[in-house]
Amino acid sequence: MSNPVSGLEADLFAQGGERDPQISARGPARPLPKRFYAEVSVEETAHGYGILLDARPVYTPKKQRVIAPNRLLAEHLALEWSAQTSTINPAAMPLNRLINTALDGVRLQMAAVEAELMRYAASDLICYRVEEPESLASRQAASWDPILAFLKDRLGARLSLGAGVAFVNQSSEAFTALNLAVRSVAKSDAFTPFRLTAMYELTALSGSLALALALAHDFLSVEAAWTAANLDEDFQMGVWGEDREALARREKRYGDFRAAALRSEEHTSEL
Repeated sequence: MSNPVSGLEADLFAQGGERDPQISARGPARPLPKRFYAEVSVEETAHGYGILLDARPVYTPKKQRVIAPNRLLAEHLALEWSAQTSTINPAAMPLNRLINTALDGVRLQMAAVEAELMRYAASDLICYRVEEPESLASRQAASWDPILAFLKDRLGARLSLGAGVAFVNQSSEAFTALNLAVRSVAKSDAFTPFRLTAMYELTALSGSLALALALAHDFLSVEAAWTAANLDEDFQMGVWGEDREALARREKRYGDFRAAALRSEEHTSEL
């Protein structure tokens, strides 16, 4: 086997594909590197499935071999590499960025990531309701109440609701149930960092651990979960008109959300 991908190629993902606005303000952004490989393939290994670029293994910025737990996920990772044209754009490779996050970051601080998920649970999107206008309140109830019922009936987590922006105190029993649910999804094996990374990404992008858990348990589809997460924004756009820039940003986030959902589904169903 020839030398692994390293150096500039490996450093592509060091910043998760996103430009630091403070760095960008200080000077011109670094240009995207040119595509340096011709063929992308998947290789079965003793521990999973690796990605090869011209027969060279792909490594994370911190030199961890990129290994997917199943072939289907590896093929999706390979498709992201294949889709790059004359240059390589990490922002267009959400699965690969998530893999790097799992291996280089989450794997080393899983307890801290789990604690951060519980902080999201303390202010979950679907627990904060409006009283007016009645049309929005009705939409929130129709979309979010079934998810609350799922949490209570399937996961044993009974969440309290509040009106407006006043903080809602959740019971210790609800937090315990949610924490157990997170650990059940993450499991405890070599691929726990991948599942936990996916769960965190879904939660951060939606603002709701409840939605992430409902998605992980197949109670919601990816599209239904994303629609529920953006219910308030969609209502406001219906009243005041669409914001093209906001929609463009949301489309980018939706791509990341779908990538995390894919990883969550693959890990939950096959491991």
